[in-house]
Amino acid sequence: MPIRTFAELLEAAKDKGPKTVAIAAGHQAEVMLAGLDAEVAGLAEVILVGDIPRIRAIAAEEGFDISRMDLVQAEHSRDAAWQVMKLVSEGKADIAMKGKVETSDFLRGALTKELGLRTGRLFTHVAAFEIPEFDRLIFISDAGVVVAPDLEQKVEIVQNAIYVAHALGIDRPRVAVLAATEIVNPKIPTTLDAANLSKMADRGQIRGGLVDGPLALDNAISPESARIKGIKSEVAGYADILITPDIEAGNVLAKAITYFAQGKMAGVVVGARCPLILPSRSDTREAKLVSLALGVMLA
Repeated sequence: MPIRTFAELLEAAKDKGPKTVAIAAGHQAEVMLAGLDAEVAGLAEVILVGDIPRIRAIAAEEGFDISRMDLVQAEHSRDAAWQVMKLVSEGKADIAMKGKVETSDFLRGALTKELGLRTGRLFTHVAAFEIPEFDRLIFISDAGVVVAPDLEQKVEIVQNAIYVAHALGIDRPRVAVLAATEIVNPKIPTTLDAANLSKMADRGQIRGGLVDGPLALDNAISPESARIKGIKSEVAGYADILITPDIEAGNVLAKAITYFAQGKMAGVVVGARCPLILPSRSDTREAKLVSLALGVMLA
């Protein structure tokens, strides 16, 4: 059965867990709290990598019981990111999570050749949203890693998003490649990319999902809009996955869902040997926990 809500996602992750998550630069109260929440929920066993004296001092000040967590010393944030990826490389951790470290430094650690976490796939961010009044989760990619993808990169973005949907029990996800219009227009390059991706899926170059585009946002998710515009498609109106033209469009759409529609988000970076969790500083406790649950399902 496909997972349709975050409550179902958490329950499924509990059944699959606990997995071991290594957190880079864990010397921050919010980071420790995310780890504690994951332990209490039965999702994960936690390794905090960072300045151990600071970790212990913060835990004592906040009243956190971190006695079940393993601690690994790292002198600075970049070293912490490298140490986390080394733990994954050695099979001592299943998931890598960003703590108080820059995203670029965290991903740089995952890309370090000697650690062997590369798989040949492009690293891409996939966000899952639980939105009021929707009967399913909506996935958006890429809103966090690939800035201005070309057609070749968009193929991998689509394939990675399908992979995430499969992990949540969606056997044949519907993928809408978004543009400003559902009409192929040579003056709008994103519509040409969308049409190419659709045809590539028809030819088996993208596997595991139904792909159609270009589609505008309204007719990608609204059956009524698709009907009014006369769009005949297995995807239009019922999309599970929305592929945005670039990181700016993806980021704006993600934040609009969160702040205007009161949607809840979980996010993960895929393409490495393990899931990479990149929580934002503004993420709620619930968002961090559900992102970890998503990582558990992919680990």
